[in-house]
Amino acid sequence: MRVLFLGNNWMAWKILERLRDHGDEVVGLVIHPPSRRSYGEQLVAAAALDASRIFEAEGLEERSVLRSIRELDPEIGLSVLFGYILRPEFLKLLPAGCVNVHPAFLPFNRGAYPNVWSIVEGTPAGVTLHYLAESIDTGDIIAQQPVPIEPVDTGESLYRRLERTAVELFDETWARLRAGQAPRIPQNPAAGCSHRARDVGHIDEIELDRAYRARELIDLLRARTFPPHPGAYFRHDGRKVYLRLQLLWEDQLAESESDGSVHRD
Repeated sequence: MRVLFLGNNWMAWKILERLRDHGDEVVGLVIHPPSRRSYGEQLVAAAALDASRIFEAEGLEERSVLRSIRELDPEIGLSVLFGYILRPEFLKLLPAGCVNVHPAFLPFNRGAYPNVWSIVEGTPAGVTLHYLAESIDTGDIIAQQPVPIEPVDTGESLYRRLERTAVELFDETWARLRAGQAPRIPQNPAAGCSHRARDVGHIDEIELDRAYRARELIDLLRARTFPPHPGAYFRHDGRKVYLRLQLLWEDQLAESESDGSVHRD
């Protein structure tokens, strides 16, 4: 298929590589602007396109950009961690629609930071391939894979597993989708939950004089442990003190002590 690829970050890079392995023709690439770009060089190298076929996300509403994309004659769009809303005028350029890869088990955790909210709110974690619709992450589901949350998971460790599972699910599903053999399962827009990027700001501050249940506080701290992101904090004399949580199974602790990575006074 003639694919227009829109993506950012490691997961997008790896899925773009898999897409090329499947033999599809990537006719254009849309990437984030430099200030929001991650793994941009790798994405450009994997796409192997002339500069005229590479577009910045903030230009997708410009008529000249839409005209250039139309001239590429894409059949389908593939979006991976693309942080911009795609307008109807753009989506009309894609006869077979646009498929999105979202690191959440839809309809749970539409929107931002699904790894955080699965830990904090106890909702299922996983990855989903779905068609884009007018509302964020509400389109028909193509395929899903749950990802278990371990007691020792942090926001980072869960996210890394979500990334790897998403690449695997894409690899397993794309050929069926391309052949028209993949299902389209409608979502109930009223089901599940959604979050905006700014919502984590409401949970990041630990109030020292508030009563927390132990599970609630541990889940909050581990969900927001994702270096180098700052995460959760409390205030002392007007300054923020940031917290990161390390969690180890008992056999991991024994291994750490034996190899000297845990130090005693």
